[in-house]
Amino acid sequence: MTRTGVPAPAPALAGRRQCRMITIRPARPHDTPLLLAMMRELARFEGYLADFRVTESDLAKRAFGPQPQCHVLVAETHEGVGGYAVWLLTPFTYDLRPTITLKELYVAPQHRGQGAARALLARLREEALKRNAGRIQWLVLPDNEAAKRVYRTFGGGEDRDWEHWQLSL
Repeated sequence: MTRTGVPAPAPALAGRRQCRMITIRPARPHDTPLLLAMMRELARFEGYLADFRVTESDLAKRAFGPQPQCHVLVAETHEGVGGYAVWLLTPFTYDLRPTITLKELYVAPQHRGQGAARALLARLREEALKRNAGRIQWLVLPDNEAAKRVYRTFGGGEDRDWEHWQLSL
């Protein structure tokens, strides 16, 4: 089942802009310049803009090339593309089921409060179910309370069984 549109959230969200319909679709090569601009905004917000190296050709090759390394969904309203989600697929883990990793979720400020993040997450859930994934996982900055609220309404929660570690090279 493919979700082509998600109704806007209920009018109870007073003071927030509403739209009639949000369309979630796979990103296309012509979205690359706008996606890259939004990725830079996310890098600025998350504090790694100085290390951000992705170019249009890198993104085009890695997302839309013959052997794509990631999947990208975009949220579109009547005003245009206002958000995106980048996700990765790990073919199997301990339970022999795929894991979907939400690598990036971003909604431009002028599109926030319209339900785009929830719509992107709902579509990602559909993609996970279609692939019989055992889980969707993601990271969130410790002080990003707005993102945590969205993730909680989606049904997500902190994984208290694991710590996030890394080795920088």
